[in-house]
Amino acid sequence: MIRAYLSLGGNLGDPRQSIRTAVTTLDQHSKIKLIALSHFYKTPPWGNENQPPFVNACAQIETDLAAVDLLAQCLKTEHDMGRERLEHWGPRIIDIDILTYGKETVDQDALTVPHPYMMERGFVLVPLKDLEPDFSLNGLSIDQALAKLDISDIERLEE
Repeated sequence: MIRAYLSLGGNLGDPRQSIRTAVTTLDQHSKIKLIALSHFYKTPPWGNENQPPFVNACAQIETDLAAVDLLAQCLKTEHDMGRERLEHWGPRIIDIDILTYGKETVDQDALTVPHPYMMERGFVLVPLKDLEPDFSLNGLSIDQALAKLDISDIERLEE
C-alpha cells in the first residue's frame, strides 16, 4: 500500500458536505482506504479572487492504485459530484488534488507529484499540518514553508 495525501476543497453548495462525500466515495473504492481527514478550514479564494471563500481539508489515504489511476478515480469522483470545469481557478463544488504519492515522483502531462505548488499554498499546508506536522519536501519543512506565507485569513471551522 502507498500512503498518499490529497487536498480537497470547494466553494459552491455545502463545501464541508462535498468534502465528506468525496472522501467517503474514495474510501468505498476497493483499493483506497481513508486513514485520516484534517480539520476543515475557511480560506480566501486563490488565483481568481472574485468568488466566495473556500473550505479546504486534506486527507491521508492508502492505496494500491497507480498514481495515474488514483488521479482517474479523483477526477471521476469530482465529475460524479457535478464538478464542471468552466473557469481556471474558478468556483467549484469539489476539487481533489494529489499532493504526494508515497515517496514517488511522477511527471506526466496530466499529473505531477509531489504537487508542484503545494509548498506555496497556505490552503494546502495548514490542513496538511494537521495530518503530518513534520512534513517536509525538498529540504523545506512545512513550518518553514508556512512562515513564508500569509495565512492570517485562514480560519479553522468548527466540526
